[in-house]
Amino acid sequence: MSTSTGVGDEYRAGFACVVGRPNAGKSTLTNALVGHKVAITSERPQTTRHTIRGIIHREWGQLVLVDTPGLHRPRTLLGERLNTLVRDTLGEVDVIIFCSPADEPVGPGDRFIAAELVDARTPVVAVVTKADTVSRAALAERLIAMDHLGDWADIVPVSAKTGEQLDVLTDVLFSHLPPSPPLYPEGELTDEPDAVMVSELVREAALEGVREELPHSLAVVVEEITERDTPARDGRALLDVRVNLFVERESQKGIIIGSKGSRLREVGTRARSGIEALLGASVYLDLHVKVAKDWQRDPKQLHRLGF
Repeated sequence: MSTSTGVGDEYRAGFACVVGRPNAGKSTLTNALVGHKVAITSERPQTTRHTIRGIIHREWGQLVLVDTPGLHRPRTLLGERLNTLVRDTLGEVDVIIFCSPADEPVGPGDRFIAAELVDARTPVVAVVTKADTVSRAALAERLIAMDHLGDWADIVPVSAKTGEQLDVLTDVLFSHLPPSPPLYPEGELTDEPDAVMVSELVREAALEGVREELPHSLAVVVEEITERDTPARDGRALLDVRVNLFVERESQKGIIIGSKGSRLREVGTRARSGIEALLGASVYLDLHVKVAKDWQRDPKQLHRLGF
């Protein structure tokens, strides 16, 4: 287990892919490393649908984090496409971050991913997340178990919640990057289009407190973002943001909308604050819930919904 932190005198820049089984804390780690919300988080598995890029800026370099959907044994066409997305990303980065949570034992999901990474030519840094949730003795056992899974370049325990070891992990990741000029302008935190970030914020809000099956069945598409001619009362630009939420069954539509539309209003209120912070404008958010029957298994509908 290495804790090397030297990154050298040359400016370095490159890409790191964050992988792990569903709910391993990948999005939370990405947000903590970037120091800004660039990926949605949820207690529900399979919430990440796109490879969100978050950018870490240091005087000595630039690290672009690619947060992927969780690698898993797929049960639908959507699941297969998400796995393909992850595998394609693995071949295009300079270092791979393999996340596994400290508060759960090594399981089939970890072994499945470790087997996927065994032939990777890219250095793999194993990261034991949620280190604050277990005792030191339990954490040591978890690190040993992680070490037995594969021949990793480094192993680092971290807590995104408390910030523990995030600086060590950042230095370790930079040490694996090649000498390179900056890849993005200084201060840029993500290269995702506004529409993608807006759809992710709406989906995060809609997933709060829902039943197990709904996260897999929910897709969000931003139809339009337009600016009104007259500004808001506070002088900021006023944007109309129209968003469609797609589910697979009528019963799921009812869950999202709630009694007399109460839950959909909560979703709108929760999402709007994040969207206004993202866009730096006042937002009128227009949400519509629609049924796209069994869209996860339909190639045409998957394409229409952006997968």
